[in-house]
Amino acid sequence: MNVSKLKGKMAEKGVSVTNLCKNIVMTRSTMYRKLNNGRFTVSEANKIKEALKLTSTEAKSIFFDR
Repeated sequence: MNVSKLKGKMAEKGVSVTNLCKNIVMTRSTMYRKLNNGRFTVSEANKIKEALKLTSTEAKSIFFDR
């Protein structure tokens, strides 16, 4: 997973970690832990994709590239 790309897309779209957490129903501590270890479930990745309105290509480059 490419955490830098995810953070970049969040910044580009003006979405804070707190807002993203509210949108996908995840605690901030869980989100930060997952960002630090770079591991999200497929379900979580899909929720993030929808929340950030990412294209499939963008999502693949974030969640499946290193």
